[in-house]
Amino acid sequence: MLADKDRIFTNLYGQGDWRLAGARARGGWQDTRTFIERGRDWITNEVKGSGLRGRGGAGFPTALKWTFMPKVSDGRPHYLVINADESEPGTCKDREILRHDPHHLVEGALLASRAMDAHTAIIYVRGEFIRERQRLEYAVQEAYDARLIGKDNVNGWDFDIIVHHGAGAYICGEETALLESLEGKKGQPRLKPPFPAAMGVYGCPTTVNNVESIAVVPEILRRGGAWFAGIGRPNNTGTKLMCVSGHVNKPATFEEAMGIPFDEMIEKHCGGIRGGWDNLLAVIPGGASVPCVPAEKIRHALMDFDGLKEAGSSLGTAAVIVMDKSTDIIRAIWRLSAFYKHESCGQCTPCREGTGWMMRVMERMVEGRAQKREIDMLFEVTKQVEGHTICALGDAAAWPIQGLIRNFRHVMEERIDQYTYRSDNDDAVPSVAAE
Repeated sequence: MLADKDRIFTNLYGQGDWRLAGARARGGWQDTRTFIERGRDWITNEVKGSGLRGRGGAGFPTALKWTFMPKVSDGRPHYLVINADESEPGTCKDREILRHDPHHLVEGALLASRAMDAHTAIIYVRGEFIRERQRLEYAVQEAYDARLIGKDNVNGWDFDIIVHHGAGAYICGEETALLESLEGKKGQPRLKPPFPAAMGVYGCPTTVNNVESIAVVPEILRRGGAWFAGIGRPNNTGTKLMCVSGHVNKPATFEEAMGIPFDEMIEKHCGGIRGGWDNLLAVIPGGASVPCVPAEKIRHALMDFDGLKEAGSSLGTAAVIVMDKSTDIIRAIWRLSAFYKHESCGQCTPCREGTGWMMRVMERMVEGRAQKREIDMLFEVTKQVEGHTICALGDAAAWPIQGLIRNFRHVMEERIDQYTYRSDNDDAVPSVAAE
């Protein structure tokens, strides 16, 4: 459980002033020049010592990602691109930073850019985010006016921030599709290699980081990497913004220590499960792209990367979607299949064809208008999509269905039986009863 003194985002709910004066009153923009003067290696090593892993879903060590940038410039500028295209269904954490604590992000962008010898950061904001973009732009302008950023600023590192407003495509959350969109092209992922650190935006070395990953950097430097590493457990350190939606008494976004038990988190921040713990059916613990976990496996699971891996899922963005026993679990997963089919960019054949095929089969599974052998066929198709596409959208489309089949196969089979037994028309599948 996180102590109040260890919180980073102290204006998460917008009760205080989100502008520069409020940020400074809460400790922002202190010692920034000192950190800049200590240099690239010191900033990188401090963040590395903190154990910070990317907060965008993949969980890749943040400082290690920074080290992929060239140490010596070959004449091309270096860029930091911040992914604020928060389009994962269920995820609503980064928007709170943009709305209520934008200076955390602006200061973090400056410090992270120093660690990569970058003089420009580009923040790509989700198309549907209007108020968030306005406040971020206001905060950036405040930082320019106070000479905290810009040419010849008081912090001693020339630095510009560009805010780019997207157009609402989910696929642009994938880091190379985001770069393509920034360049004015169709938002489709690139083949890798070359990776963005070698050939990124405009053909220059680029690192793409999540909003939360960058926003925590100033506090890590001010309090020390060892402080951050002391929260949570090894390989799963620090604080994390988590957002809970669905069938809880009080849906919420909050900051918590990594590794908090699921049941403790729900009771403390969300007022418990609607109808009590006996009414819990399943949980999607990390945004819509991770497998669901049945109630008996999730209740005592630890909310971090390793804890949820042991439960058969993933932390992802820590966007928890809670489903009680009133949920039609098959229909819920079909709805996610429909989303991924709609958002597929169509570049890869397994994804272009597979997402549509999976959605249509899932649609029949909702009704029970299928044969039981088609459940295995559906699982096999998810395996043909997973790992066979340019980007992770194919995996994201496959994993929810895999989680459904692994954990709720009996529900799917019962649905098929019900349809067959009550059917009095030619749509019934006669072979089902014999299987």
